[in-house]
Amino acid sequence: MSKRLTVSFKIKSEVFSRDKFKCQKCGFYALLDDLEVHHIKMKVKGGEDSINNLVTLCSICHYYAPDDEKEFEVYISEKIDGDLLETFRKSQKSISKRTKKGMVLKFNKGNIVTRAAFGYKLENKKIIPSENSYIVQEIFQDFLNQKISLTKLAKKYGFSVNGLKKVLSNQTYLGKIKFDGQTHQGNHQPLLSSTLFNHVQNKLEGLKRGK
Repeated sequence: MSKRLTVSFKIKSEVFSRDKFKCQKCGFYALLDDLEVHHIKMKVKGGEDSINNLVTLCSICHYYAPDDEKEFEVYISEKIDGDLLETFRKSQKSISKRTKKGMVLKFNKGNIVTRAAFGYKLENKKIIPSENSYIVQEIFQDFLNQKISLTKLAKKYGFSVNGLKKVLSNQTYLGKIKFDGQTHQGNHQPLLSSTLFNHVQNKLEGLKRGK
């Protein structure tokens, strides 16, 4: 399945309202948090975030929906009874709650919640600097001290531009962890000084304002 890009709340609300808050495949009726919008024509193939290109699906039907436009037309036309999916829906919610609870416990203990950031590796359920951790310092220094575009710097180190931006703004390198909008001090070794990190953030902000 390809990664589905975020649609604005306003457009989502318009689509849900048009579709009467029902999954258009199984008929499941729900509130906003239990529904998804699906791009009929995927954005990577030129599809737009317009209500005519979006359809309401429940989380299960959304997960299994094909990305190909013609295949999706067949998929959405083959209606199923939403009650048949209720067992799977309850199981999905239960697993989601248990997963988030475990992640919160890890976060509160200062342990990494998601996968290890570039420059780290996971060992005995803890993240430690990897063999290439020195590259993180090089990336930050190059960005701060050289007159080089993000595109060229990303190519130099084998990242996409968005991937490079994530590296340059990742507080994990300060020894911190972030989860669910909160930041805690982590138990892992920092790779950068706060001075270098903050200078890079200032430069990133300057680039944004310069657009």
